[in-house]
Amino acid sequence: MTQEEIKRHRVESVLKEIIPEALGTLDDSRINSLLVTDVVCSKGRSDAKVYLEPSILSEKEQSEALKQLRKVSGYIQNQCKQMEGWFKAPRMTFEFDHQLEKISRMEALFKQIEETTHSASHKEDKTDES
Repeated sequence: MTQEEIKRHRVESVLKEIIPEALGTLDDSRINSLLVTDVVCSKGRSDAKVYLEPSILSEKEQSEALKQLRKVSGYIQNQCKQMEGWFKAPRMTFEFDHQLEKISRMEALFKQIEETTHSASHKEDKTDES
C-alpha cells in the first residue's frame, strides 16, 4: 500500500466518524439520524462519496433527504474542516447504500436453494428405501 493510499484511507476513516456528528447538528429529522455505511475518497482526496443506510426511509423520503443533503453539503464540509482542523475538506456527494438489501436478498435466495436441495435429497432417500 502506497503512502497516498494510506492517507486516503485515513481520511475516509475520519470522515466516517465525523460526518454523522455533523449530520446530528442539523434540525432536519430526516437526515440528522442517518447512518454512514462507507466513505470513498477520490485519488487526490478532493471528492468523497458518502454512502448512507437507507432502511429507515421510504423511497420518497430518500429522494427528499438527498436533495436536502445536497443543500447542506457545504455546511457538513465546513463542520468536518473545523472538527479536524483541516485546511480543506473533500467535496461530498451522498448516496444511499443498497448493498445491504442486495446481500439480504442473495442470502434469502441461497437459503431457498439450500431448502429446495435439502428437501429434494430427502425425497430421493425415501424413494430409494421403497
